[in-house]
Amino acid sequence: MGALLRSLVGHGEVFMKLNEIRNNPGAHKHKHKVGRGSSSGLGKTSGRGVKGAKARTGTKVYGFEGGQMPLHMRIPKRGFNNIFGNDFSEVNLNRLQKAIDEKRLKIDGKITEEILRKAGLAHKSRDGVRLLGKGTLTAKIDIEVAGVSAGAREAVEKAGGSVATTFTKAVYRNKKGEPGKRQKRRSDAEAQRLSRNGHV
Repeated sequence: MGALLRSLVGHGEVFMKLNEIRNNPGAHKHKHKVGRGSSSGLGKTSGRGVKGAKARTGTKVYGFEGGQMPLHMRIPKRGFNNIFGNDFSEVNLNRLQKAIDEKRLKIDGKITEEILRKAGLAHKSRDGVRLLGKGTLTAKIDIEVAGVSAGAREAVEKAGGSVATTFTKAVYRNKKGEPGKRQKRRSDAEAQRLSRNGHV
């Protein structure tokens, strides 16, 4: 073995020594430790300066502009997010017909919301899928969705199909399990409207 090593060295082979093993340049980034004495350059106050809000731990000053009205409060706001609004995934008739023509959607059985999502026509939503009437539909389908517009229902029935809806609006109740004041006002208004129209 020694003769082999000597022969390789003689032929110009270079061997790495154990004490020369190191990481590749840039493989390990050295973390600078602060507060380790004044000679380090970042001792005592650790580069935070002296006193003030930014010298304290846990203080956030993002967006703080010295006391004047911050930018995010100065710019105008438009619209709002209604947390009580219905969240439907909307599907139009033209996309439905296109999927049927491309054989991505089978019409031999009932088309449900799960089938529409698997076909890539509807995304995940809280209250289900709503069928809208944009475009034309020539295929005869039997579809069951959460909601449907009047135009979409007319187009499906005109093509010889049928539409069933499954969505029922949630009734929000108070701690006693009774409908709240707003729900009671709505039900009373609905009853009065029906009585005026002669339905009761």
